[in-house]
Amino acid sequence: MDIQLSKPTIVLVHGALEDSSLWTHGVIQGLQRDGYPVKAFSNPLRGVAHDAAYLRSLLDSIEGPVILVSHAYGGAVIGQAGDDPKVKALLYAGSPMPGVGESANDCLVRFPGGDFASSVELSPYTLPDGTSGTNVQVKADKYRYLVAADVPESVVALMIATQRPISLAALNEPLTSAAWTSKPSWQIRPLLDPVIPVQEFKFEADRAHSHVIELNSSHAIPITFPDVVVDVIGQAARATMK
Repeated sequence: MDIQLSKPTIVLVHGALEDSSLWTHGVIQGLQRDGYPVKAFSNPLRGVAHDAAYLRSLLDSIEGPVILVSHAYGGAVIGQAGDDPKVKALLYAGSPMPGVGESANDCLVRFPGGDFASSVELSPYTLPDGTSGTNVQVKADKYRYLVAADVPESVVALMIATQRPISLAALNEPLTSAAWTSKPSWQIRPLLDPVIPVQEFKFEADRAHSHVIELNSSHAIPITFPDVVVDVIGQAARATMK
């Protein structure tokens, strides 16, 4: 048997203010080295239901078992879409784990200590049909502090320049399902993250009975600790594919 056929497909779901290149700093390379099929999902960042439907369309194209891996807001999307029977495990790398009726933003404000709201700026947008909304981006002078304090300055400059705005409505949209209630989950918990308070990470992992790995990392775990992300994905694969 081809060893690659015996391994689950790893679907990587980036979060707000970023794109799928987030996973090219070592995560994709490590997974490919270890023989895992990999799909980097291009998250629309328009709304939980919208983004989860798009993710489900990708899952429909994959044969065999899947492990969903998220960063940041991507945690809301994999929670919503992860009820697909192909999905065997969920891995949250610096991601919120909202429950049913909760939004990503609820996970930022449930406990004190998060600085997301004070570090972002809002800008209106209008679509061709006349509907409008509000986009969210991190202020350039707050970006390194909020997102990437331990990332090289040259990389931070690229991250700032390639920010993809997320719709404010997406951050405020509650989930209607949460796959972590019925499927095994792993949480890679950054201890130096100004976006999500550590108390929130602990609360979420406790209620989900997640396996927890703690790191002295900023919010940008896939960039600062790609080898750890790859290792934990391997743990999840071995535990769920026995």
